[in-house]
Amino acid sequence: MNVVLTLDEKTIQSLIKKFATHQRTTKNQYLRFYANVGGVSISVYTSGKVVFQGSDAEKCAHEFGYQTQKISARQDNCIGTDEVGNGSYFGSLVVVASFVSTDSIPLLKKWGVADSKKVTDEKICQLAPKLRELLPHVQLIVEPKKYNQVIEQGYNAVSIKVALHNQAIYLLEKKLTVDAEQIIIDAFTTTANYEKYVKKEKNQVTSKITLLPKAEDQFLAVAASSIMARAAFLDHLGALSKKARLVLPSGAGASSDRIAAKIIQRDGISALNEYAKVHFANTQKASQLAQK
Repeated sequence: MNVVLTLDEKTIQSLIKKFATHQRTTKNQYLRFYANVGGVSISVYTSGKVVFQGSDAEKCAHEFGYQTQKISARQDNCIGTDEVGNGSYFGSLVVVASFVSTDSIPLLKKWGVADSKKVTDEKICQLAPKLRELLPHVQLIVEPKKYNQVIEQGYNAVSIKVALHNQAIYLLEKKLTVDAEQIIIDAFTTTANYEKYVKKEKNQVTSKITLLPKAEDQFLAVAASSIMARAAFLDHLGALSKKARLVLPSGAGASSDRIAAKIIQRDGISALNEYAKVHFANTQKASQLAQK
């Protein structure tokens, strides 16, 4: 569990004094104070940001102004969003927003809908068409070439996801004939960061949005979106593999470096723009491999 707060200098000094006996050394030049208290690490950055990490992070952060978000346990009348592909060098970035009503819950439970990371790709490919037919949803796909263009225009790995989640929710709300009682995003950044970036978007969602860590384990709407997004990501990765005449792996590991190096050797480094998120460190690694 991570809790991120931005504190004033007086509060930071109070925190440092309280946990001084738990201070640990750190080589991070951006940290002015680091401590470990009962399994919770506390990092105070020079910017004023304070990060609490650990199972009791919320409890520790409460003393310094953190308020636990109140989330309804109800699963119905809920919009949930999730993204897939953000951590993969090859392939598209996919965001899906879906709406779960009272009537759809029994089927979702019967089908065993859960976070896509806990479901086999085979089952994902079986479930996704059923979910697309059952649930009102919006699916947005940014292929590598477009992704790279947007990054060059000034977006970053977080702001592009904010834009896509916001747009998917905005479009889904337009499609619905009822108002969603809650909107849950599987948290990929802090609420403050989300709000900072979303202000720059043309279309604005006026409903309350909650960013919740591990939301796919708690809300069927998020889990369903996760499955549909994963299926779309796999479909597009398969299509790109055929185009590249190579099996493009998911993820950003050494296998991605090796395949990218083959593409560079065969077609030149510019060819990666069609298949990969070129701002990843894999591009430099692959370039070095291609020269050997």
